[in-house]
Amino acid sequence: MAQLTAEYVHNIARQCIVATDYCFMITLNAQPGQAPDSRLMQPFAPEADLTIWFGASPRSRKVAQLRQHNQITVCYQTPTEPAYVTLLGTAHLEDDLALRQHYWRDDWLPFFPAGPAGDDYLLIKFVPTRIEVMHFAHEVAPDPYGLKPVTLVRAGDEWQIEA
Repeated sequence: MAQLTAEYVHNIARQCIVATDYCFMITLNAQPGQAPDSRLMQPFAPEADLTIWFGASPRSRKVAQLRQHNQITVCYQTPTEPAYVTLLGTAHLEDDLALRQHYWRDDWLPFFPAGPAGDDYLLIKFVPTRIEVMHFAHEVAPDPYGLKPVTLVRAGDEWQIEA
C-alpha cells in the first residue's frame, strides 16, 4: 500500500482529471422532491488547486439551478483504469469577457454561434472543498481495501486527508 499523503492523493486526483475529456456535473433540481440533475460536461484543464472552469449558456437548466443553489458535485471516471475522482464544492457564475475569451474552444461555435463575446456564453468556476479519490493502480484505496475512497478536505489553501 502506498504512503497516502495529501500531496500524493492530490497529484493522483489531478492526473485522473487531466486524463479525462469529460465529466459529470450534478446540480440540485429546483423542483421540490426531485432528484439531482446530472449532465455530461467538457471542462477545461484544472488549475493547480483543482479549480475547474466550464462553459455554459446563461439560459441553460444548470445555470438556473446554480442561481438557486451553487453547491455542486463533479465526477470524473478515468476511461482506461479503475479510478475515479468526485469533487464537491461551490460553483460561481462568471461573465467577465477576458475570462470567457480565455476559456473558449473554437469547436463550441455550433453551440455558441456568437463565440465567447456573445451573450449566450458564460463560465462556471467550480472551487472544490472536498475531493474523493479511488485509484487502484496507484493504491489510493484505503482499508478496508476499495470499500471507500480517500477523501481530501480543503483547509484554507491546503488539502488534508480526512480522518
